Amino acid sequence: MLMYELNIDNLNNKNMTDMDFNHGGNILFKAKKLNILPSKIIDSSASLVPFNPPKLLLDALTSEIKTLGFRYYPERNLDNLREIIGEFHQINPDNILPGNGASELITWAGYEASKFGESCIPSPGFADYERSLKCWNASFYNSELPKNWSNNFPQSFPLQPICDVLWITNPHNPTGQLWDKKSLEIVLSKYKLVICDEAFLSITPNGEKESLIPLTKIYDNLIVIRSLTKIFNIAGLRLGYIIGSSEKLKKWNIKRDPWPLNSFAIKAGIELLSNKKFYKKWIKKIHDWVRTEGEWVSNELSKIKKLKVHHSSTNFFLIESKFSLSSNINYLESKGILIRECSTFKYLNKNWARISLQNRKKNKILCREIHNSFKK
Repeated sequence: MLMYELNIDNLNNKNMTDMDFNHGGNILFKAKKLNILPSKIIDSSASLVPFNPPKLLLDALTSEIKTLGFRYYPERNLDNLREIIGEFHQINPDNILPGNGASELITWAGYEASKFGESCIPSPGFADYERSLKCWNASFYNSELPKNWSNNFPQSFPLQPICDVLWITNPHNPTGQLWDKKSLEIVLSKYKLVICDEAFLSITPNGEKESLIPLTKIYDNLIVIRSLTKIFNIAGLRLGYIIGSSEKLKKWNIKRDPWPLNSFAIKAGIELLSNKKFYKKWIKKIHDWVRTEGEWVSNELSKIKKLKVHHSSTNFFLIESKFSLSSNINYLESKGILIRECSTFKYLNKNWARISLQNRKKNKILCREIHNSFKK
C-alpha cells in the first residue's frame, strides 16, 4: 500500500480529484455542480449504451436480494462464472479471470507489463493504462497514431513500435477505429507481451470477427481484457474479465483482493452470458442502434462548417474544430449535456472532443445544442 501511495504522489503532482476528470461519466459531480438531478443530464461523455439494463438481469438481482444471497461471502475462485464465460467464448475456464470491471484488470495487466520491460501505449489512448503502469513503476512511452483515417473498417494496425510490451485497444478509444485481426496477429510475434483491451468490441457491429480471444489459445504472450458494464449499461456493478495464460492469471489471483467481485456482479455475469438466445437478441439491438444513430448524428454534425466529424466503427467518435471547443463544452454543460473534452488525451488538445451516441430523442437535443453552441 505504501508503494502505491508514493506512486500516486508522483503522478504529475495531481491529486485524486484531478485524476477523476480524465474519464467521462462524472454525472454525480456535474449534477451537484449544476444543481440538477442526475437523471436530467444527457451524458455523452461516457460510452455506455443508452438502454435500460435488461429485465433478465434486473430479475436476477432482485432474486439475489429476496433470497438474501448477499449474506454470504462470494465464491473465492469464481468457478461458476469462469465456466459460463469459458463456454461463451469456447475457452478453458483456467484461462479466464473475472474482475471488478476492466479497470481492476488493467491494473493487473500493468503489473504483468512491469515484468517485461518498456511498454508502448498507442496514443491518444485510454489514460488508465498510464495509471496502471505508474502503480508498478513500469517504464513506458506514447507512440502517436495518425489523426486521419478512412471510414472503411476494419483497418490495419498502423504501428510497430520498438518496445517490450504493446498495449492495444480494439476498437480504439477515443478514435473509434477498428483494427483488423490479421494485422494484429502479425504484431503478436514481435513483442514479449501484448495487452489487448476489447472493452467496446461487443458493442461494435462486426467487431467480434476481429477479436483476439481465439488467439489466446496459441500465443502465451497475449492477454485480452473484456467488459460487460458498457454494453448492458451497468457501470456501477463493475464487471469484466481477462483471458490469457493460466499461469499468469493464477499468480495475479494469489496477489489480489480475496473477494474481487460481490455477489451481485457474479450473479449478473452468469445470467447475462448463459442465455445465448437473449444475448444474440440484445446484441442485434445494440448494433442496429450504433449503425442507425451513428449515421444520423454524423450527418447532423457534419452540417457545421467549423467542425470535422471523424469516422468511427463504434458508439463514440471524435469531433475536431480549428479553434478551442472549451466554450462549446461549457455551453453544453449549462444545458445539462456532457461531452468528453480531449485535452487530457496525449496528442489531442482543446480543439477535440469525443461524443457518445444516445437514443434518437437525446441525440436530437445533443445535435441541436451543439449547433447552437457554434452560433454564440
